[in-house]
Amino acid sequence: MPITKTKIFLLISLFSLLLILFRIGWMNYHEPPEKPTAEAGVIDFRSHNLSKSEIYNLDGEWHFDSYKFIDPSTMTESKQHSKLVRLPHNWKDELDNNQKGAVSGYGYGTYRLKIRLPKNRPELLSLHLTEIASSAAIYVDGKLISEVNSSAEQNNKNTKKHGALSVSFTPMKDETELMIHVSNNELPFNGGITNSIWFGSSDAIHQKASFFAILQVIVSVIYFLHMFYAFSLIFFGKGQHKKTLLYFGTMVASAGFANLIDDNVIVELPLQIEWYYRILYLLFLTTLICMLFFIKSLFVLRSRIFSYLVFIYGLFCIAFITIPFSYYDILSGFANAFVAIVVMIMFKNIIPFTQRKEHGAIIILLFIVSYAINILAGMLINKKIIAMLYYPFDFIAMTILIGLVLLQRYIRLLELNKQQTAILQQANKQKDVFLMNTSHELRNPLHGIINIGQAILDNEGEKLSANNKYHLTLLVRVGQQMSFMLNDLIDLTRLKEDHIKLHQKEIDLHAVVSGLIDMISFLMDGKKIQVKVRISPSFPHIYADENRLMQILFNILHNAVKFTSEGEVIVKAEPKGKMAYIEVIDTGIGMSEETTKKIFQPYVQEKRLKLENGGIGVGLSICKKLIELHGGTIGVHSEMNKGSTFFFTIPFADKSAIKKNTYTEVRTFTPDEATIHNDCTLPVDSHTNHRRQKILIVDDDPVNLKVLYHVLSADYEVATAFSGEQALQCIQTGRCDLVICDVMMPNMSGYELTQTVRQQYSLSELPILLLTARQQFEDIYAGFLAGANDYVAKPAHTLELRARVRALTDLKKSVNEQLKTEAAWLQAQIQPHFLFNTLNTIASLSAIDTSRMVTLLNEFGKYLRLSFGIHNTQTLIPVEDELELTRAYLFIEQERFGDRLQIHWDLDESIDFLIPPLSIQPIVENAVKHGVLKRITGGTIIIRITKLDTHFEVCIIDDGVGMEENKIHEILDGSTSKRKGIGLANTNRRFKQLFGKGLLIFSEPNEGTTVIMTIPRS
Repeated sequence: MPITKTKIFLLISLFSLLLILFRIGWMNYHEPPEKPTAEAGVIDFRSHNLSKSEIYNLDGEWHFDSYKFIDPSTMTESKQHSKLVRLPHNWKDELDNNQKGAVSGYGYGTYRLKIRLPKNRPELLSLHLTEIASSAAIYVDGKLISEVNSSAEQNNKNTKKHGALSVSFTPMKDETELMIHVSNNELPFNGGITNSIWFGSSDAIHQKASFFAILQVIVSVIYFLHMFYAFSLIFFGKGQHKKTLLYFGTMVASAGFANLIDDNVIVELPLQIEWYYRILYLLFLTTLICMLFFIKSLFVLRSRIFSYLVFIYGLFCIAFITIPFSYYDILSGFANAFVAIVVMIMFKNIIPFTQRKEHGAIIILLFIVSYAINILAGMLINKKIIAMLYYPFDFIAMTILIGLVLLQRYIRLLELNKQQTAILQQANKQKDVFLMNTSHELRNPLHGIINIGQAILDNEGEKLSANNKYHLTLLVRVGQQMSFMLNDLIDLTRLKEDHIKLHQKEIDLHAVVSGLIDMISFLMDGKKIQVKVRISPSFPHIYADENRLMQILFNILHNAVKFTSEGEVIVKAEPKGKMAYIEVIDTGIGMSEETTKKIFQPYVQEKRLKLENGGIGVGLSICKKLIELHGGTIGVHSEMNKGSTFFFTIPFADKSAIKKNTYTEVRTFTPDEATIHNDCTLPVDSHTNHRRQKILIVDDDPVNLKVLYHVLSADYEVATAFSGEQALQCIQTGRCDLVICDVMMPNMSGYELTQTVRQQYSLSELPILLLTARQQFEDIYAGFLAGANDYVAKPAHTLELRARVRALTDLKKSVNEQLKTEAAWLQAQIQPHFLFNTLNTIASLSAIDTSRMVTLLNEFGKYLRLSFGIHNTQTLIPVEDELELTRAYLFIEQERFGDRLQIHWDLDESIDFLIPPLSIQPIVENAVKHGVLKRITGGTIIIRITKLDTHFEVCIIDDGVGMEENKIHEILDGSTSKRKGIGLANTNRRFKQLFGKGLLIFSEPNEGTTVIMTIPRS
């Protein structure tokens, strides 16, 4: 049931009344039992015993001379011109209106008081001044006994804030004259002796002053301890409730520091007095704003008003630093209004939580009440409406309340932890039961599949092709692996409940290890791994449960092979005392030190940013428990990227059989690399258009590769790669129409591979299909963002996979057809004026040189035949065919332009390679039209083909008009107009697709252009 607002109002009222009563009680407790007051400048203590611990205030009527420093030697003279003022005294409104300080606290003057002492007075008396604005000189019987801020001269400036001042003196007679020179040239809001002066025995004054100073220090220490506590939680808490603790820590830090420099001024700052007040107010406002945001963060409050308040706080900070100090009184009034508004906002936001009985809301409400009462009391004291000694209980109450909030939250967190622990324990039991039941249900059909497959393999009468026999064998081995995993799940529950019983007997370790290596050999297909068994056949028999020993070794060997891409896996054993010491050493990815410490705990796996290896993470924990049941131990040594060594001990069967170390290498297993097609150097397209499309499958799991290869190899040419690096080599050295890539692979993930491929090939030029075990939106989005065309969730359904592959390969096929059409279209764009000009040249030669006409007519016919030839639709053609077309074109142009066009051929002998059609001729034509013929005198074109070690280099060089660098980029990007630059852009794109490297163009205005094409010799 919610708390009503009436109850909340009553709670606030009662708590406020309690705090006010505490203050009143504090004031009454420290009031002297009898209180003599000064009258007409005289205070009489003759009827009081000053030797006791009582302390008196020298309040009452003092003689005051404004704007005059009375000479101490003449202070007993007539006081008829003095004014009687009542201390504590703020002279702001009492100074002569004609003087400079009439409208402010600036000014100076002399206070005088005659003190009549008892006969039995103590030898040493003391005065205690808590505040003087702002400089003072204290005289007793005409002698200077102390100064505040050096002197009380009229023009004294640059004074500093001092704390309470205690001075002692020895009275020589029964009546003492006290004179105080006071001046103020810095504080516009106060002037004179604004607080009571204590008077009493030196011991009493010292005791009381020390009490309040120590009390003030204790309060600050409490705040600083809370600050240290909050910041320590931020540092060690790894970000838990970071903002809340930061606001709380800053709040108590600013409050603690303000407490040190206020009241008794425990810490005196080396600053002018005006900067003291500026800093003090900034600390008060910082405490307030941090308190507001502490509550906001604690209860997750959301409102725009908080941003506005921070903005106003920032304005106040700037104002208190920059505005002249003479306006301080006005500015502090606005600041007090801001404080009141913020306090009301805190009340308004916390009351709804209090009504709903949110945890800690009532305590925070009382915390705000305590703060508000403290702020209100401080304002009244500063305005001299009330006079009060240092009062710590509001601060202590606030600290206690915050501690209660944190304690309450901690207790609540403990209760939640207990509840969640109970829920998790129950869920863990249910999970174990579920795993066991599910494993039992899956194991029976799995064994049926394995047995049927093995029966077909063992049936000699069954005629199976070598390929089908291989796949059936693979099926049986995968089933056996799954059987081991199901056994692990069942054993996990049994081991927890201590239900596993060992059936130990003598076992030949060498035979067990050899059989297991045959079982896991399918995991090594395509990997450059050698498995070495260094266990002698004569190694003494061990005493173990054979099935459990196989389970132990299978889990360790399976991990070693799984996380090793190349290198070796070594299994060795040697006697150590009464135990067989067995090691499995690999050169795989290794583990971090953190993982090594807890790798034998259930569900712990090595986490890498680019590796998601699957598995359930229970194998090694089961191994540990099974080995311990045998009476042995297990451990591991590992280094990141260097490999791991797992070692464990198993007792010997016959202790007397242990003679010597029989350590020897007896077997080396190298996987068969030919089990699947792993030749990714697929041939570049031949002259025929009738071919099967080529698919590259990339996966670090050999089983997945085999399954995908089996599904797709009937309809496509399939190549495989075991890593992203190997896949990039395949793409560069051979042509493929589709890449099917697993997302999670070591070293280079599928996302990285996709991004790298997209730097060279667009979505339509080389489609990529990602295989992912995760189907979250973020994973799918990341795949498309990297540049994938499609994705399939693993395990992939055969029909879905084939449908998606078909869609992407059809896309690639249509793009290829479009590119061929575009290539043919480029050559078909013979401009009409080129035809007309050539025909006009033929007609002209018919009248003057028939033989030249016939030759030109033959070359023109050859040019047309080669331009419209069917071979232009092929991907690659012999370079000689392209050169023949180029020669025919240049012959025609030379006949037209004569000496303006010079051609030089520089060809290596025995050049014989394939080149994309319509690649050299369009570039030469561009050099003729837009290069040399732009000059009146014409120019020269050089066609050079060079045979180098790794590639052929085709260069077309002209000394024409050249072009700017930005123009080169526009041409290669195809960003010029529709009729210009298409040939170069198309040729550049085709070279990138086929050879991984586009055209290189070097040009300078008025110097010429060089275009270089690179064709790999392979």
